[in-house]
Amino acid sequence: MEQIPSARRPGRSGVEYEHRTITMPRGTSRSEARRLLVEAAETGHWELARVRLYLGGRREVQLRRKIVRVERTF
Repeated sequence: MEQIPSARRPGRSGVEYEHRTITMPRGTSRSEARRLLVEAAETGHWELARVRLYLGGRREVQLRRKIVRVERTF
């Protein structure tokens, strides 16, 4: 499974998201893909943005997570 480094892009509503793309080969089972995505969601706070299924069975999964900016209060 190939993981493309995350990139920062502003969303439509002005909220910034960090994106990560994971490519899964043809032979990846649904249960293995689900396990990998659940693990990413629980440990890294990623959410599913898009899944593309290509001819030949390759899956490309895009994950995103919100970038929280902390401002000084004093």
